[in-house]
Amino acid sequence: MTQTGWKRRYAVVGTGGRAKMYVDAIAGAYAAENELAALCDLSPTRMAWYNAQLRDEHSLEPLPTFHPDEFDRMVETTRPDVVIVTSMDSTHHQYIIRAMELGCDVISEKPMTIDDAKARAIFAAIERTGRSLRVTFNYRYAPLSTKVRELLMQGVVGRPLHVNFQWVLDTYHGADYFRRWHREKDKSGGLLVHKATHHFDLINWWLQSYPAEVFAMGDLLFYGEENAARRGEHYSYARYTGQPEAVNDPFALFLDRHPVLRALYLEAEADSGYVRDRNVFGSHVTVEDTMSVTARYRNQTVLTYSLVAYSPWEGYRVAITGDKGRLEIELVEQVGKQFVAGQEESLRRDEEAEAEFGGKHIRVFPLFGKPYTVEIPEGKGGHGGGDAVMLEQIFSSDPPADPFARAASHIDGAASILMGIAANHAMATGKLVCVDDLLPLPDGPAVHA
Repeated sequence: MTQTGWKRRYAVVGTGGRAKMYVDAIAGAYAAENELAALCDLSPTRMAWYNAQLRDEHSLEPLPTFHPDEFDRMVETTRPDVVIVTSMDSTHHQYIIRAMELGCDVISEKPMTIDDAKARAIFAAIERTGRSLRVTFNYRYAPLSTKVRELLMQGVVGRPLHVNFQWVLDTYHGADYFRRWHREKDKSGGLLVHKATHHFDLINWWLQSYPAEVFAMGDLLFYGEENAARRGEHYSYARYTGQPEAVNDPFALFLDRHPVLRALYLEAEADSGYVRDRNVFGSHVTVEDTMSVTARYRNQTVLTYSLVAYSPWEGYRVAITGDKGRLEIELVEQVGKQFVAGQEESLRRDEEAEAEFGGKHIRVFPLFGKPYTVEIPEGKGGHGGGDAVMLEQIFSSDPPADPFARAASHIDGAASILMGIAANHAMATGKLVCVDDLLPLPDGPAVHA
């Protein structure tokens, strides 16, 4: 709290699972300087659950709740300084733009939006209103990612010339994108926008440059009805919860066995219309699960990137090669994690495999010197320890100095999604895409302190 007792007020739009991190931070660790003003969602059930949590965990009175059609009235009556947007990706631009027009600054979950037309509209709103937009890239704040940035700042590889970035999602986490609305490209932009925006942002930040030219190939090769039929698999159920025949399906998620998922999604189906546990081998899957991207950056660095969403383990491998050496990064986050259908203890991890194959490593290979490993600081909490550090930077009135400039502006948000959006255009047309043809970005580095 400032000397005058003023607190920054926040309204949260979209009260699914992603909103909880922000709500807990504002109502908990940073309550002295911040306060929640309102909640906005299609589902009164979800908003009631959040209000119950705020009462039980933080002893707060219920917040005013609003339907999205009442967004203007919410801002006018509750007077938030900042609107936090954690709604479906395809709706981000609507709330970002209107919040700015009504005089609010905005914090948006990644991705900022899902296509270039919406991105251009957001940039026009920022120019028109003078309001600010911050995109939350928590991967930047993870100790591993920050250490890579530090090493590059120290020049351990010299000038970066080539980046190879491989990310694999497993059949626990990766499959979940195919149960949710993310499986529909008009809602998420596909995994090259929704998920890979994290990865492209890291690369942009590490390199301090923007993508210039992009080519991509991708397809739906594992999930979806047609791929299941091709393998001789047939499913009679469109969703998992309440389906006895799904009891031995390793991809099954039963919402009624998870208290938070039951409260936020199963019990909210009547007023939200959203089914959270659709069969990953069902119909209406329009996103790719197998993708490869090649890009050239403005600083001439060449990138090769791949993403698959059906791996037995999850994590990433990165190699950054420069004119003075090579930096190799490996993170195996989980191995053999899966739902165990039909059991009350519904999660299983292969701890023995994780002990042998898991972990994280950074190795430096000087061009004419002895290779060495780099110690990685330990982080606590979500996204490799990045969430807690990011929340402090956002909500503390006096955050620690950040020599790595991890705060992401709307320009950073656009630079990350434009790689995926350009890749989508390339996959659709079979042609190389010039990023500036979609949305010209300012000259200079991709990071703004």
